[in-house]
Amino acid sequence: MTAPILALRGVNKSFGPIDVLHDITLEVQAGQVLCLLGDNGAGKSTLIKIMSGVHQPTSGVIEIDGVPVGLPTPRAAAENGIATVHQFGGTFPLMSIGRSFFVGVEPTKGWGPFKIYDRKRANDIAVKAVRDFGITRIDDGDRLVGGLSGGERQSLAIARAVHFGARVLILDEPTAALGVKQATHVLRIVNEAKKRGLAVVFITHQVMHAMAVGDHFAVLIRGAVAADFHKGEKSREEITDLMAGGASMASLEAEIEGYMASHDGHPPPPTH
Repeated sequence: MTAPILALRGVNKSFGPIDVLHDITLEVQAGQVLCLLGDNGAGKSTLIKIMSGVHQPTSGVIEIDGVPVGLPTPRAAAENGIATVHQFGGTFPLMSIGRSFFVGVEPTKGWGPFKIYDRKRANDIAVKAVRDFGITRIDDGDRLVGGLSGGERQSLAIARAVHFGARVLILDEPTAALGVKQATHVLRIVNEAKKRGLAVVFITHQVMHAMAVGDHFAVLIRGAVAADFHKGEKSREEITDLMAGGASMASLEAEIEGYMASHDGHPPPPTH
């Protein structure tokens, strides 16, 4: 089997005396979606920051294509083909779609000191890139980003990342603030990115959304991977239980019920 595009091996992260991540080992293959599930406080945001070069692991290794790499800065992560799309698409509301798409890498025309921003070319490329992802409502690159819906902003950010050569897409709670229709829209784009051979890390606490697109799942509880499984191996209820740390609770309840059934309905005696 080919090496995963991105892998974390035994990654730990401490801030002073506080351990936030414990021995995280994860991998994401090309053309697959790894869903990272966990409630608030599970360590998801620290993990995203390590994968996107904002934080450095205290120990452990990050690999790209099976080769250990350092990601000392977000720029280093981007150069290694890792793009992070945050909840609101990380876009600029008062910029046009074309400008926002090319921010920092604007196409120009003319030469030398007479170079100017090539608005038409920027708009054409941006609109085509977004429409290629099935977002047909966007047909004018001069439209302001602020006028787009949450789902369209996400789509714009994802299309931009793909256009600029991303191989790994890290999507941070992309459907959290969206209604059903908008969320469906984003999930469709995640599937499209997967079809194009990208490796997608989809961070969410919404089990249904994860199950709609995920190939591989990891549940994070208090900074550790509590479960790591593939599509079809666990039901929605099992995943929800795990996220709530409910698996141990459920087995305890079953034990108590079993005891009561065999002891004429009496609960177990208290242990001292």
